[in-house]
Amino acid sequence: METVLLWIGRLAGIVGVLACLIAVGARLTGAFWIGGLQTGTLLLAGTAAMVFGCLAHLVVLTLRPRTNG
Repeated sequence: METVLLWIGRLAGIVGVLACLIAVGARLTGAFWIGGLQTGTLLLAGTAAMVFGCLAHLVVLTLRPRTNG
């Protein structure tokens, strides 16, 4: 389960970063719309994907047993 959550977190993080980069890049060129979506919406979706990735990693960290050392 930990391995699956790690990969889900990594994938969500990568997708989120790419979505944010595309939204920021498009906005810097002056575009307000990308494929029927506003750039702000794409930026928000990217941010949400990165937060989801962080939460998946947090779950993995809390599932691991503590080591005294």
